[in-house]
Amino acid sequence: MFTFCPLQGALSESAASQSLLELDGGVKVLVDVGWDESFDANKLKELEKHVPTLSLILLTHATVSHIAAYAHCCKNFPLFTRIPVYATRPVIDLGRTLLQDLYASTPAAATTINQSSLNEASYTYTQSTTHEDNFLRQAPTAEEIAKYFSLIQPLKYSQPHQPLPSPFSPPLNGLTITAYNSGHTLGGTIWHIQHGLESIVYAVDWNQARENVFAGAAWLGGGHGGAEVIEQLRKPTALVCSSRTPTPLARSKRDEQLLENIRQCVSKGGTVLIPVDSSARVLELSYLMEHAWREEAARSDSRTLNEAHLYLAARNINSTLRHARSMFEWMDENIVREFEAVADTSKNANGDKKGKSAGPFDFKHLKLLERKTQVERLLRRFTEENWTKGLVILASDRSLEWGFSKEILKSIAQDPKNLVILTEKPTLSSQDAPSISRTLWNLWTERQDGVAVGDSSTGEAVEQVYGGGREIQVTETTKEALEGDGLAVYQQWLATQRQLQATLQTGGSTALEGVVDGVDDASSESSTESDVSDNEQQGRALNISTTMGQASRKKIVLKDEDLGVNILVKRKGVHDFDVRNKKGRERMFPIPIRKKRNDEFGDLIRPEDFLKAEEREEEGHDQNATKREDDEGLGKKRKWDDFGKKGNASNKRPQMNRVASEDVAMAHPSDASQADADEDDGAEEEEEEEEATNLGPSRLITTKETISVNLRITFVDFSGLHDKRSLNMLIPLIAPRKLILVSGNEEETLALAADCRKLLGSSSTGEESSTNKADVYTPALGMWVDASVDTNAWVVKLAEPLVRRLKWQNVRGLGIVTVTARLVGSAGSADTHPHLAGAVVAVEEQTSNKRLKAATDEASAATDEKKGEDGQLAAHGNGATAVPVVPTLDVLPTAMASASRSVAQPLHVGDLRLADLRRAMQASGHSAEFRGEGALLIDGSVAVRKTATGRIEVESIGVPAIAATGGGGGGGMGSQGQATFWAVKRMIYNGLAIVAGA
Repeated sequence: MFTFCPLQGALSESAASQSLLELDGGVKVLVDVGWDESFDANKLKELEKHVPTLSLILLTHATVSHIAAYAHCCKNFPLFTRIPVYATRPVIDLGRTLLQDLYASTPAAATTINQSSLNEASYTYTQSTTHEDNFLRQAPTAEEIAKYFSLIQPLKYSQPHQPLPSPFSPPLNGLTITAYNSGHTLGGTIWHIQHGLESIVYAVDWNQARENVFAGAAWLGGGHGGAEVIEQLRKPTALVCSSRTPTPLARSKRDEQLLENIRQCVSKGGTVLIPVDSSARVLELSYLMEHAWREEAARSDSRTLNEAHLYLAARNINSTLRHARSMFEWMDENIVREFEAVADTSKNANGDKKGKSAGPFDFKHLKLLERKTQVERLLRRFTEENWTKGLVILASDRSLEWGFSKEILKSIAQDPKNLVILTEKPTLSSQDAPSISRTLWNLWTERQDGVAVGDSSTGEAVEQVYGGGREIQVTETTKEALEGDGLAVYQQWLATQRQLQATLQTGGSTALEGVVDGVDDASSESSTESDVSDNEQQGRALNISTTMGQASRKKIVLKDEDLGVNILVKRKGVHDFDVRNKKGRERMFPIPIRKKRNDEFGDLIRPEDFLKAEEREEEGHDQNATKREDDEGLGKKRKWDDFGKKGNASNKRPQMNRVASEDVAMAHPSDASQADADEDDGAEEEEEEEEATNLGPSRLITTKETISVNLRITFVDFSGLHDKRSLNMLIPLIAPRKLILVSGNEEETLALAADCRKLLGSSSTGEESSTNKADVYTPALGMWVDASVDTNAWVVKLAEPLVRRLKWQNVRGLGIVTVTARLVGSAGSADTHPHLAGAVVAVEEQTSNKRLKAATDEASAATDEKKGEDGQLAAHGNGATAVPVVPTLDVLPTAMASASRSVAQPLHVGDLRLADLRRAMQASGHSAEFRGEGALLIDGSVAVRKTATGRIEVESIGVPAIAATGGGGGGGMGSQGQATFWAVKRMIYNGLAIVAGA
């Protein structure tokens, strides 16, 4: 069984992506925890309902539309942190910097508290709350965000993994997840989910084309020149695909079109603003801009770009680029070759810094801005000093609703020389309040105020649309501290939420560590029910009922007797508790004992225990140690370059930033004073930002400002998404049985669905066209779609004499056996039915209830003969009414056994991996090594290949025909080659289960 429900991002203008997959046995998989620039908490209500039933979570991209709500859910949804989460390493690292940038840039990301929830907490106060109060929730801090992302378990591409379930999940029954490269972003993932008969491919926002930084999606591979879909992704039972298909544009043409627009603006001394995200697509754009400036500097005929100033403004952008420099293996092959060439050049330079070449992400021309004062000073200097050189700024975020891009737009909107380049089609999160980028997009598409047409170096026209002085509204959000009755209402609400979360978590902060260590209540089957006493269970139930009763009666503050032994950790200054005449949990200190978990390699290792000091500070793992060092001060070791930490207030920033500023000054002497000025007031601004962040309980203040847009607007598609041509080519090759289209508006989704129905139905001819045609679904938000595989399975009983004769073979956790028997209506029935010859019965050993599946045409015919008119199996004998009976497989009579041996054909069951064959041959004394493209050469005479369809080809090299006779000069070599050939075939057969026919 497989049902699918989109929680966000289906038949909608919003780009937020959330999908729920429910598999057989009640296993629920959540893919993505996306949000949009509206940060509307109401869009997460449906997700909150399903949190107590989720088994695991998968993340695909480190973008706002795929991961922005992750920290919010961890902070505000009980039990969410106890659900195992899986993603690739780039998605984890870049997603962490993205959310730290998001919450530091706009207070609206914390979301406001629901009005009904506040009214319940304000029952004792005469002042009633209103919608204008806008009480803010507590936003997750940078340390909390780092802690949440440390719970995510990293995976590599093409690495099958059997995940652990959540404590409240049913058994996963052999569920396997595998990540494949999707393109579009660094570490972007196409998920393959295998569960029983269901093979599900979840591919949202992928790109088949190669880009400057990102490699193409891993659909194609194998033989025939890469024109076939790889075996693991071919013919899935269901394919979930995104329907957003932008207009295709070649990469070289796209890059040149962007640079031509920049040249035309900076040649007139204007400013170019390119809104971009701060984690994913910014890598593609920053790499392109930096290398364009390098090429321009190396040329002598044109210096338009080289004379312009190039900046990248985003919070935590240094961390993003530092992660990118350590992940070249996740990028395109050209990036790897460029890095290797630079590394070789550096070795030849013998430590000479002047001869050292810059790496792919070692920026010489692109200067980084991380603070608001840096951006403001840059714009002020550009205006006051009347720079004749142009200015190009890449700034986050691409929605222009938060981040530095909004501030820059307000500064440059009045000058018609300036230019805004939109790199993606903005989505529409709300019909009433479109984002600023969406408003500019509408101006670009309408073109009511004229178009400026210029000629490029390639002879193509470059079009830029005039703003025409149109007025647009800009929304500013700030925080204001709560006072008076508002503060009391907020504190009452916060106390209620903490009590409810503590009751539901039943483990407090230790629940966060349980997922990291792989420890959960459901998976620890070794602990029996006797470990928990009846009194403890009764006390837990009483605590929950007491808390719920207090919440309903609005008695919110718990008394000391309600806390029980937990008063030792809930109340400050309490160090003693009377345990006399107490039972169960009240007799011991309230610290849960964490059980050790082992994997196949021994003790489970926690990666955060082996981090460097710098990484601990950045990821928030060592905040307690840092606080202790700050409090004690004396007698503690200091790090290198940490001078005057207590005495000098201006030296609060790490000294590595001073080194970075010196590098900027050496590369750009004209900006040396700028870097020094940034350093002087860096500590002051950090103190102001820290004070603004730590206001405590606060409300959201929203103000609207109207600005007139006189600048020019243009659009160059840098979304990096698949187009219709890629879909038309790949979908027939993938050949899914079910196709589900999500992540697109209603118009493009329905149009693509009509095209896909034609593509998937065109391969069938004649009478079979209706049966082989795949089903295409376009579900709406909250709509469940049954996309189960169309297979026939019957439940049968095995007679005792037949069970004693079965000889099981183990293949990857499954017991496989061939059955030759006769099918009877019931155990005592004398009726004989057509026998079931050569049926393969697979029993999954990991489940407690072993289900027998027989999938043969003979069983289907036998069952159909036993069906009555009402579709139920009829009971024979006394002519009674039809009642359902379970058919039984019994031993075949001797007279029929000899005739049935020729019917059943032997089968080979299993999947052979060449790497496993290589290890097995080396263990048996043979030499085995990989040669060429996926060929395993054994003893220099036998080659083994595996085709894209999974077929194993064994080829003997240089074995003469007379080798079998053992004569002649080459007989010895031929006999040795023949022995190797048969040894390889024997090893291959040993790795498979041979289901014999008799």
